[in-house]
Amino acid sequence: MAFGGQDKGAMSDINVTPLVDVMLVLLIIFMVTAPLIQQGVKVDLPKTKAPNIDAASQKLVLTYTKDRHIYLGESEIPYAELREKLKTNDRLQHEKELYLHADRALPYGDVVDIMAILKEAGVENLGMITDPLGAH
Repeated sequence: MAFGGQDKGAMSDINVTPLVDVMLVLLIIFMVTAPLIQQGVKVDLPKTKAPNIDAASQKLVLTYTKDRHIYLGESEIPYAELREKLKTNDRLQHEKELYLHADRALPYGDVVDIMAILKEAGVENLGMITDPLGAH
C-alpha cells in the first residue's frame, strides 16, 4: 500500500485535458498580443540603401513625427523641454549614442535643428533610422 492509502497506478491517471485547454488559450492570447507590442509611434521613414539595425539591440531612439511631436522612447517630450531632458538623461549621457527616427515629410531644417540640439546635449554617435528602398 502506497502513501495516502492509494496504490501507485492511481497517480498516473491525472486528467491533463484542463491543463492543455488553458495552455492553448494562453498561446492564442500571446499570439494575438505579440504584434501589438512591436508597434510604436507611426513615422513615414525616408528610403535608403542601408542595412537594417538590429531591433534587439534596444538602442535609445528619438522619434520626430510629421505633426512635430517628439518622443524619447515611448514618452513624449515638448520641443521647449527637449534640450534639458536630453542633458539630464542618464542613459544618453553614459552611452553618448542615439538614433533619430524622423518622418520624411518634415522640412530638412527642422530635422537639422533637432540634430543640433542632440549635439549640444552630448550625443557623439547619431544614427539615422531609414526604410530600405524596396519597402512599402
